[in-house]
Amino acid sequence: MNLEDLKRKIQNYKPYNEQEEKDKQMMLKYMDTFDNILVRDNEFVHFTASSWAVNPEKTKVLMIYHNIYQSWTWTGGHSDGEADLLKVAIKELKEETGVEKVKILQEDIFSLEALTVDGHWKKGKYVSSHIHLNLTFLLEVDEREILQKKEDENSGVKWIPIEEVDKISKEEWIKKNIYTKLKNKAA
Repeated sequence: MNLEDLKRKIQNYKPYNEQEEKDKQMMLKYMDTFDNILVRDNEFVHFTASSWAVNPEKTKVLMIYHNIYQSWTWTGGHSDGEADLLKVAIKELKEETGVEKVKILQEDIFSLEALTVDGHWKKGKYVSSHIHLNLTFLLEVDEREILQKKEDENSGVKWIPIEEVDKISKEEWIKKNIYTKLKNKAA
């Protein structure tokens, strides 16, 4: 997959709500504006991928306690030059939780969102505030998989009952606008 393939996927995505419609327009605009949108060298805006990883019954979501945000969050990470964001979402899910087997429930984009990232320190260096153009994918993991945290990124990994996901995060905007949306879409 290349950047043009990714752009087509986003163009073909049917937004779920007004937030997704506006964020889709933003993604397409910035894809036309920047040639380095897939890498962190673009300090203003770049692509990331997340997973909404549910158990087979779709009653729980696999989440991590993110060290930077100090909150329970979905898994995900930077594209780092990779245009196949489904591949990125799966890689990040495995790295951040220790799971080995992941089932793709939907090849297409499950959700999209432009996420603000406040300035923070990472590995001893300051990272300025910026935007993540995030694509979320619907994945499934067996609850019997052994979970393991990734010490440099998270301090916890656990299954959260889906009805509690929008209650456990400390990020108010994410809880209200993203987790509630993902919970409703997965139902």
